[in-house]
Amino acid sequence: MSRKGLRLDGVVLLDKPSGISSNAALQRVKRLLGAVKAGHTGTLDPLATGLLPLCFGEATKFAAGLLDADKDYEAVVQLGSTTSTGDAEGEVTFRGEPIGVVERIGEILHGLLGPQQQTPPMFSALKHQGRPLYEYARSGQMIERASRQVMIHELTLLRASSDELELRVQVSKGTYIRTLAEAIGERLGCGAHLKALRRTRVGSFNLAQAVRLDQLEVLTASERLGWLQRPDLLLDGLPRLDLDGAGTAAISQGRPIQVSSTQPAGIEGLVRLYDPAGGFLGLGAILIESGEVIPKRLVSSVTGQA
Repeated sequence: MSRKGLRLDGVVLLDKPSGISSNAALQRVKRLLGAVKAGHTGTLDPLATGLLPLCFGEATKFAAGLLDADKDYEAVVQLGSTTSTGDAEGEVTFRGEPIGVVERIGEILHGLLGPQQQTPPMFSALKHQGRPLYEYARSGQMIERASRQVMIHELTLLRASSDELELRVQVSKGTYIRTLAEAIGERLGCGAHLKALRRTRVGSFNLAQAVRLDQLEVLTASERLGWLQRPDLLLDGLPRLDLDGAGTAAISQGRPIQVSSTQPAGIEGLVRLYDPAGGFLGLGAILIESGEVIPKRLVSSVTGQA
């Protein structure tokens, strides 16, 4: 294992196993790397597997972008029963008889595409008065939750049987696949819950880029660090702006700079900032009105090369 307390800045794309929480997975990778500071970019339920981007050190400052990203899943929906949690970990609360599923499922899935109103489930990590909703649910308390609009981009049927569906799903941020499974069961009239879930994409990242926890555990310390990607990876979708020495000094001190001589044509809004050596400085914003770049979120020191 790497030295305890090592300053590490970067991103690990983890293929989370079933049976542990996202935070437990994060803490295990943090210990394996010997990192000081760590965070993840949105949770996966313990039942779920798949892509979980983990941030270390200065990369944690840029995790918010992935919280807003679209996500892809492969889901198995169990028909004929609902549960207290909306997934296979809860107690059965209703049983129904799936009838005519194959004949009706195409129309039902099509009707769930596009913008939808979802009420977050009680068994979720959303906070109410500083506590996650699942803590209230476990003590038998119900908290009123406001519905919110989500977007279902894709619902593709991969397999169907008399009591089970396998789906490929692409959704916006904030979408609960458990709630979607329950909606399918309600429209079929037989009830349903989420049996299994695997996240295959978050934003521009996919499972092919990820490492499993059991793989990391058998690697040497130096081999584990080979899975640590540069801290600006989370910002790759933004335009890049390279600064000269004077611009780097000003931005590093929190001062705006004029970009008339350095701004590539057509760039506006949020940008990735780099010093003359290619060192990542952080996130900035170009203000078209004033022709300035202002610092938005900077790393504490140059942490990597682009």
